[in-house]
Amino acid sequence: MHRFVLTVSALLVTAAATAQTSPAMDPHANHAMKQQAAPAATPRNDTLPPDADAAAGQLSASPRHAEWVEVKNGEGTPIKSFVVYPERKDKAPVVIVIHEIFGLSDWVRGIADQLAKEGFIAVAPDFLSGKAPNGGGSQELGSQGSTQAIRNVTPEDTIRILDAVRSYALTIPSANGKVATMGFCWGGGTSFTYALNQPALNAAVSYYGPMPTEPAAYGKAKAPILGLYGGNDNRVNATIDPAKTELARKKVTYEPHIFEGAGHGFLRQQAASGHAPGNPKATQEAWPLTLEFLRNIRRRAASARGSERGTLTLLCENGTKCECPPFSGRREP
Repeated sequence: MHRFVLTVSALLVTAAATAQTSPAMDPHANHAMKQQAAPAATPRNDTLPPDADAAAGQLSASPRHAEWVEVKNGEGTPIKSFVVYPERKDKAPVVIVIHEIFGLSDWVRGIADQLAKEGFIAVAPDFLSGKAPNGGGSQELGSQGSTQAIRNVTPEDTIRILDAVRSYALTIPSANGKVATMGFCWGGGTSFTYALNQPALNAAVSYYGPMPTEPAAYGKAKAPILGLYGGNDNRVNATIDPAKTELARKKVTYEPHIFEGAGHGFLRQQAASGHAPGNPKATQEAWPLTLEFLRNIRRRAASARGSERGTLTLLCENGTKCECPPFSGRREP
């Protein structure tokens, strides 16, 4: 009986403590909120990328080789980049992972590690290299400092940096010469825009990144693009239809997927308390679509014109012809 009374008292004290008012958050940084631990630990599904809280643990436990490199950037500051290699016998395609407004974080490096687990060489450049005092980058700036500094990174800067990183990727001895980009939020928009400006890019993935609405921006578009969006993100989703119109006119593959009930930043948040309840389901559906899209990295716009039910003769990863089914992911009308 005494134990019961003590337990109830302890619970009342805990409840009173948790009822205290929390400081207001920046609404634009909503998807970077620190995730609250669940009452009961649930084993993580390691076929999916880590959320923001699990990323550091995945990085420390990863068996894959990772290293930091400095990529030459013309006469500018070298681009500090995190590179992770897969464990595989043959050469691999490269995915350039483009960070959010919060800079090159553990979470973005965790995404790179997950891609390497799936057989890709992942290169995550720090677009804020040299932007911190004393020549530092994202790590020195921190999340808030990165959010401020990235406002000074121009579209021309991003294209120049990505051109340099792509050139570096093509020189990696274990790479097979195919390069794609993948980005999130600010990085998603950057990935999309780069695909419109670099005809030699093999593919691009954009997670909840806004797209240009001016027809002139689509003049060089050639690479197939996969777009993944939360249903509760109209700010971004309002730019989908203009993109579909312009890319259809250019006969360029664009596959947008909207996940109802999910919010902006769903891959980072996942099951974090206080965020859209559809985020975990969106993650479970979006990541397999991403991998399937990237594994068909040699597929070009011909796939969009092929039969939905038939097969297409494509170049497989070893360079030989193979009969492969069309992309089987959901398509938005």
